[in-house]
Amino acid sequence: MAWTTAVAIYFLIWWITLFAVLPFGVRSQHEGEAFEQGTDPGAPIAARIWAKLIWTTIVTSVIFAALAAVYHYRLVTMDDLFRLFGADRLMR
Repeated sequence: MAWTTAVAIYFLIWWITLFAVLPFGVRSQHEGEAFEQGTDPGAPIAARIWAKLIWTTIVTSVIFAALAAVYHYRLVTMDDLFRLFGADRLMR
């Protein structure tokens, strides 16, 4: 795999993982005791965005490492995927 392809795949996984991690641990102003006048009640009290970015990077690195190992050691081939989804019947 070319390094540019690896970076692109890592970025895509990172971005998808970010949207999965963002809602974890978020408490809205409506749920908490600190409510600022003039703001939306659903606005988060403390977003802790840096912690979420770090967790996103850690989770993405684990997912990417697993997928890179599958690719490098050819643990799953195209024939396996065709057989899994029943496309091998179409190829005959």
